[in-house]
Amino acid sequence: MKRTTFGSIVLVPATLLFVACSSDLPIAPTQSMSPVAATAITGVATNSYVIDLTGTTVPTTLSADVAAAGGSLTQSLDGMGVAVAQSDDPDFARRAAKIAGVRTVTQDRIVQWTTPNDRAADMVEETAESADAGAFAPGIGGAETFRAIQWNVDAVSAPAAWTAGYQGAGARVAIIDGGIRSTHIDIAPNLDAARSASFVPGFAYNTDVGTFWHGTHVAGIVAAPANNIGTVGVAPKATIIGVKALHNGSGAFSWIINAIYYAATPIARGGAGANVINMSLGAGFQRNDDGGVQLANALSKATTYAYQQGVTVIAAAGNSAVDFDHTNNLIFVPAQSTHVIAVAATGPFNFGGGATNFDRPASYTNYGQSAIALAGPGGDFVLPGSAVCTFPRNPSGVGAQFCWVLDMVMAPCRGRGASNSSYCWSAGTSMASPAVSGVAALIIGKNGPMQPSQVEAILRASADDLGKPGNDDYYGRGRVNALRAVQ
Repeated sequence: MKRTTFGSIVLVPATLLFVACSSDLPIAPTQSMSPVAATAITGVATNSYVIDLTGTTVPTTLSADVAAAGGSLTQSLDGMGVAVAQSDDPDFARRAAKIAGVRTVTQDRIVQWTTPNDRAADMVEETAESADAGAFAPGIGGAETFRAIQWNVDAVSAPAAWTAGYQGAGARVAIIDGGIRSTHIDIAPNLDAARSASFVPGFAYNTDVGTFWHGTHVAGIVAAPANNIGTVGVAPKATIIGVKALHNGSGAFSWIINAIYYAATPIARGGAGANVINMSLGAGFQRNDDGGVQLANALSKATTYAYQQGVTVIAAAGNSAVDFDHTNNLIFVPAQSTHVIAVAATGPFNFGGGATNFDRPASYTNYGQSAIALAGPGGDFVLPGSAVCTFPRNPSGVGAQFCWVLDMVMAPCRGRGASNSSYCWSAGTSMASPAVSGVAALIIGKNGPMQPSQVEAILRASADDLGKPGNDDYYGRGRVNALRAVQ
């Protein structure tokens, strides 16, 4: 399988947008799929180091000890046992590793975690007419402009959960990703802007590059409100917290670790107070890459910290059709980090032509019983040809799009210029993960704050058992079912 690599890093982005079509209909993922080439900057963060301590407490003397080793302590994540330091001294890591209580000192890396997407032509705009929409379909969310093509919320039976009275109110979902378009009409109503934050130096949480904005799309899948405009999320009354750890799809390990720490820390202690963390991002490392493995270990300490704070962490499984059961030399994070629910993707074939099976494994999804916990609707793009399909726009009118595009997931995006009302199609496990996060938010909205083990148990027990009975290569314990999850 072809991979884009930097040293020993295997870049396995969690989102694919408008990738070239295949001429064949795959029944299941194949090893022939290739990840999108990375275009953002990757490499080592030359003066930044991640310090992994032997326990979870950061010694009070660490700052002085780091200074004595020739560096300066920039982050001290107590309760996690990780710190970040800066130094221009090439011998810093060797000296700092001798500090009492330090397990490893590893040069930080900037990795391509998602693929930047900038396809302005593949976009639709909301219109003023739509704000006065009559219902396309009865019930909550039925009046959304593009509801007729939101097959993904139907795939998880979300409308039935809304009708039963569960829309995720009270649940807080942190989107650790790129920038959030904070003024978007389908983001702003549910966004906790005061608790949103950025861990990318020099960039605010609501900034990014291009017209797609991966984090905005992901956030809309989780919790776009049922406001009679645009689209509706799986948990339309959940609260979104934008936590920026990527810029143009790239980010340092230290930024993501800091983002998890902040998102998981209760508000009373200065954090975001999330109940759920969604990470639609991923990268892989060869097991003989000592530095990569050490950084992956530090990331697992971050996800363990979140788990201990009562936060359910959900992540994309990746898009390279990798069989994790037979790829022993690859570590894929954060999907395979400790206490993380890894999500594979499903998608229709020719939804625009009337297909109603939304549960076929997506052509690109990573799989394997050793890694996949659950599946969610991520979309696909393998319908051959350039035929154009029409679709209804609510309250009236018709839209047109390539039929293969309609097999992907539509959600808010950045758009051009000053737009606050743009929507894009995209496909990937990046789109599947927030669907599962949305169902987790429905569960928490019903029951109140819960331990992650309880949330995961409900997700697993209520999922539709697809594929072979029990744990399955492509579905894990099954494709999530929102209605059953709240019953």
